[in-house]
Amino acid sequence: MSRIIGAMILLLIVASCGGGGGSPPRNLDNACSIIKQRPEYLKAFRATEKRWGVPMHVQMAVIHQESRFRSDARTPHRFALGVIPMGRQSSAYGYSQALDGTWDDYRRSAGRRGAKRNRIKDATDFMGWYMNQTRERNGVSLYDARNQYLAYHDGHTGYARGTYRSKPWLLRVAGKVQARAEMYQTQLATCRRARR
Repeated sequence: MSRIIGAMILLLIVASCGGGGGSPPRNLDNACSIIKQRPEYLKAFRATEKRWGVPMHVQMAVIHQESRFRSDARTPHRFALGVIPMGRQSSAYGYSQALDGTWDDYRRSAGRRGAKRNRIKDATDFMGWYMNQTRERNGVSLYDARNQYLAYHDGHTGYARGTYRSKPWLLRVAGKVQARAEMYQTQLATCRRARR
């Protein structure tokens, strides 16, 4: 009998430690549900909107596309000959899927040396910083989720050159980001938490 109780206690301890850190909220198609489940997200979105002017719905749509709100999201592994591991496709990591070099530029430029890509407040602040550069360099409105996403994906120089035009798949994805931003915007307008 004592073994069964001991095993149950051990199982409870192990279950309470596992898996929550990188797991996304449920129902990613509902902005109100997301911020209800994760109040720290709402705080981060508001802080970024206040500091950088990037609307919450644009931030949310880009994070959804990049990581599906998983703090520990990474790109898939590459394999040679289908079996030999060759590392990851890129250094993109965290909510915002920021690359190592771009993240380092952000930390230096924004004075956020301790920022981490798997922390929502740092990831949204990074996006605000990056999207403001897109506005300054390429004239893209902070409310334009589609073109902000294209510049986010292809970089400022790539966007300026129009590299996305030869990528029909990316244009489709950017259209989905725009549609999700519009959906989130409509939902946030009805959610009491977001209006406080």
